[in-house]
Amino acid sequence: MITLIGTGHVFDLTQQLLQIFDETQPGVLCIELDKQRYQALMIKQTDPEKYKQASKDQPIIYKLLARFQDGMAEEYGVQAGQEMITAIEYAQSHQIPLAFIDMNAQTLFTRMLREMTFREKIRMFISGVTGFFVSKKKIEKELDKIEGSFDQYMTDVGKKFPTIKRVLIDERNAYMIQQLKAANEKYEKVIAIVGDGHVPGLTELLKKQNIDFKTIRLSELRKQTKELDSIGKNSASFSFEYKSP
Repeated sequence: MITLIGTGHVFDLTQQLLQIFDETQPGVLCIELDKQRYQALMIKQTDPEKYKQASKDQPIIYKLLARFQDGMAEEYGVQAGQEMITAIEYAQSHQIPLAFIDMNAQTLFTRMLREMTFREKIRMFISGVTGFFVSKKKIEKELDKIEGSFDQYMTDVGKKFPTIKRVLIDERNAYMIQQLKAANEKYEKVIAIVGDGHVPGLTELLKKQNIDFKTIRLSELRKQTKELDSIGKNSASFSFEYKSP
């Protein structure tokens, strides 16, 4: 059984994730990172200056995305990638195997930029720059809108940024599903931490593979966060479960 958890890199989801980990008792924790990004995340934790120097050679779009995520994470009082750090620390403290299920990010971004049309690059650059001026309130509003019509949102992304959707969503989903399939064959209980935008695509691929799974979406985790803020405790549990025929 795979528990697929959709997260966001700028939100504080630590308490919810720890509760899920404790309740599920997974045999392996799969995270949407490659080994290089894992090592960079660990360096960022222990030696920020070394991380800053190492980041100079990253593709420009990679830097823009990282800066945007860092800024939004600060708005929420966490550091970007906090959900991955939570999973890593839990795996280490509970002696649970950690699996890196994503493709190499720098290679992926370099190829994506090479394959993008000039118009798509201009649109991406403008979106990246304007993203620095988006407020927390605007992000919340956009998330509510996306969660209400996710299929339409992905269709719009595909029209505006076809290369980005193909490379960063579709191709990565195809890669990650193979890693999840391998983990599922080896372990009875698998937890996978991925960006929420990957959940619909991975869900369809898991169904085609006839693999039992359940999903916990970012909207559900954020709802629990709001409940925790208002009542000071977590009393709700949300998930969609699928069993192969």
